[in-house]
Amino acid sequence: MVKKPLKIIFTLVTTLLIAAMAVGCSGNIDTMKRIKDDGQVIMGTNAAFPPFEMRQGDAIVGIDAEIAQAIADKLGVKLKIEDMDFEALPSALKSGKVDFIAAGYTIRPDRQEEADFSDTYLKAVQAIIVLKDNDTIKTAEDLNGKRIGTQEGTTGTDLFRENSPYKDVKLTTYKKGADAVLDLKNKRVDAVVLDNYTSMALADLNPEIKLLDEPAAPPEEYAIAVRKGDTELLQTINDTLKELKDSGKLEEIFKKYISDYRSE
Repeated sequence: MVKKPLKIIFTLVTTLLIAAMAVGCSGNIDTMKRIKDDGQVIMGTNAAFPPFEMRQGDAIVGIDAEIAQAIADKLGVKLKIEDMDFEALPSALKSGKVDFIAAGYTIRPDRQEEADFSDTYLKAVQAIIVLKDNDTIKTAEDLNGKRIGTQEGTTGTDLFRENSPYKDVKLTTYKKGADAVLDLKNKRVDAVVLDNYTSMALADLNPEIKLLDEPAAPPEEYAIAVRKGDTELLQTINDTLKELKDSGKLEEIFKKYISDYRSE
């Protein structure tokens, strides 16, 4: 009497496992098949993150856009770019709306649970931006007890949330880093924390602000994210990154968009 229900349960579990494995495998095949059939690969990004992605007229340009174009060329298809809020990118990838995320996207354990990452193509830090005449925030420690602005969904935002090394911070998040800087200039926040390359680009456009020498957090790594199990697409992306690095083209792209870029 006991063995029969157990046998039924075992059969059901086995069937479900096989089905799950089949879905995982077909997902990998279907991604590349769809890319070839549609003649396009879809990049997900937030085009408000210079110098990695920003709007220039109707076009989206920047470091990630050029890398993505090289990936599309490698695949022999056109590149389509889907611009959306930064925090919407993971769900867009998971649902299949986009094929990969290239958005100054940091490798983090929580993100690795939801996506697979390419090789690193650039390292960055979280920079601290203040007004030039600010004489109260000189180090990262001085952020304690201050009003901080960050971009939604970014590593900078997470830095001031759960298990934060900073205390008594009043955090305000923004859709765009530029909006955070605008509030800084209007003295609605005391400092802004963003990735250093984006901070440098914003400082070039806003002479009233400056970057502190000390970062807000240790270095982080940028990479391109694909859906879990999309191994063939991931390999193509890694091959493209290697070719760009070996040929010197990747450094050319960095220097094109980062005025004082220095090789790592």
